[in-house]
Amino acid sequence: MGSGNHLISVHPDELRFQFELEKQSCCDLKIVNNKEHYVAFKVKTTSPKKYFVRPNTGVIQPWDSCVITVTLQAQREHPPDMQCKDKFLLQSTIVPPNTDVDEIPPDAFNKDGQKTIEESKLKVVYIYPGQENSEDDVKGTKQSPDAESVRAVQQLKEERDAVLQQTKLLQHELERLRRLSRRTSDPGFTFTFVLFVGLIGALVGFILNLTLSAPPME
Repeated sequence: MGSGNHLISVHPDELRFQFELEKQSCCDLKIVNNKEHYVAFKVKTTSPKKYFVRPNTGVIQPWDSCVITVTLQAQREHPPDMQCKDKFLLQSTIVPPNTDVDEIPPDAFNKDGQKTIEESKLKVVYIYPGQENSEDDVKGTKQSPDAESVRAVQQLKEERDAVLQQTKLLQHELERLRRLSRRTSDPGFTFTFVLFVGLIGALVGFILNLTLSAPPME
């Protein structure tokens, strides 16, 4: 229920309970006062013996909010097809400033034409334990290709950076060996270094070729 011109907003707009036999289940409702007036509220249900509502009546100060906890009592059997026909009714009305919950008149929520009583109807939904998590997982799975793409691109960038770093090290080593080969006077030693330098040079060229030929990544 959006704010609009309503006295209060209710979040969420339905009561969802994880249903397990012989176990209680709770659901929180947040009620927001959208007006500059003090607003009193009252919660009613079509099955008062099944639910425990606290607080079921209260006063919310201007622009303030309140959280209501609704507890589904332990049930001994599943409803047919897990469908629940229970309903909740949240009534709200403006009351005088600084009104306390104990000061709410008994007829505050009676429709007598002299005051405005707003009503919000909330349905009840039963879900299996873990069902909401499963729905979240499905949503996450739908988004996973984008996440996987980001991780794949990041991994490729890290690998390319590692190759470039290794190439720089090989270039430095190649230059060092060239300088060393020019300094030595041993022909055999020089020939060995020339071969080794040639191999390193070929390896550097091969890595650079691979790196430069790879498609650019954004």
